[in-house]
Amino acid sequence: MRTGIEVEEARRLVLDGVAPLPAETVATVDALGRVLAAPVASGRTLPPADCSAMDGWALRAADLASASRAAPRRLRAAFEVPAGGRAPRPLRPGEAARIFTGAALPPGADSVVMQEDAVAEGAEVAFVAAPARGEHVRLAGEDVRAGDEVLAAGTKLGPAQLGVLASLGRSVVRVHRRPHVAILSGGDELVEPDEDVAGGRIVASNAYSLAAQCAEAGALATNLGIARDTREELERGLAAGLGADLLVSSAGVSVGDHDHVRPVLEKLGCRLVFWGVAMKPGFPLTFGRFDDGRGPLVFGLPGNPVSAMVTFELFVRPVLLRLGGQRVLTRPVLRAVLGETLRKNPGRLHFVRVTLAREGERFVAKSTGNQSSGVLRSMALAQGLLVFPAAASELAQGATAEVIVLDADVLAAPEPA
Repeated sequence: MRTGIEVEEARRLVLDGVAPLPAETVATVDALGRVLAAPVASGRTLPPADCSAMDGWALRAADLASASRAAPRRLRAAFEVPAGGRAPRPLRPGEAARIFTGAALPPGADSVVMQEDAVAEGAEVAFVAAPARGEHVRLAGEDVRAGDEVLAAGTKLGPAQLGVLASLGRSVVRVHRRPHVAILSGGDELVEPDEDVAGGRIVASNAYSLAAQCAEAGALATNLGIARDTREELERGLAAGLGADLLVSSAGVSVGDHDHVRPVLEKLGCRLVFWGVAMKPGFPLTFGRFDDGRGPLVFGLPGNPVSAMVTFELFVRPVLLRLGGQRVLTRPVLRAVLGETLRKNPGRLHFVRVTLAREGERFVAKSTGNQSSGVLRSMALAQGLLVFPAAASELAQGATAEVIVLDADVLAAPEPA
């Protein structure tokens, strides 16, 4: 087992060999945010025929070559074509057909004049504009042609992609299965939110934060509850999560007398790949695998709430995204100007919780305050994690640094474009 490794090496080790989960079929209406496991080809041509782009009159452009407001041209009103209907016959020279948005052009027509440029006068229609051939016409197949690959495997499904699937008649779709994460909290001091916190007890909030982080990454989380600080309790709790894709424990991975997670994992057959990552917060992070391939990937996260959330963000989240078929595994990163001087002891890479404020064309980063790994409120205020290099001891006010953006809303313009 490796100890005290660098952040980038730890990320490489946890992602090594991780591949998207197998496919499952889900209803298209429920597939938002899922990732296509197979390409989607069209069995239809869309639009299926030349159709009108607006309400108006279908006609031959040549019949109105000289029409203007000063010299309107009149054509005979032939028939009406409603959306979803068909023309009763081809359109003859000198005729116009009333047509509505989405309706197929009658044979013989090549253009549409919008209704604002036409006045019906009994059996005739006066036109005050000369259309170009093909004006206000959506050509057959301009969106999709039968046989086209419309969506590639690996596409993340958003609202537009779901609309395309529906237009192709796909009420179900093949997507990568969502990862299942089992979360176990450990510690004699832990209680549920509605229980008594007297006597130094604390709420097992990590289970709630981590489950929410799982959901945000597209995973399904199961809370295995709280295991007390005995090997028997931990073994029982961890064993309950062996059927998941990921098993995440919170606390009990340090070096104290009651930190039993590592020996229990080894007893269950998990090979520990590393313990300890040279970062703050979050040094006592454990990662392991079951070499037979039948068990979950295992993360032993630190018990302090900020450490648990930061290590999840940097190491567990990318694994969940890849399992779900996602291609982009990282958050946006920007360079921000420091609004204050930051100091630390050199030796470990620090991830400083910061707020981000847009000032003109730049972002200004400021610490959320107390950076103790037990101050969860500092994480609730954080819009980003500023990367404080391991070898550095000071980042001066006005200097620039990389910030991992946690809250994508800060990237939006303050006013609509």
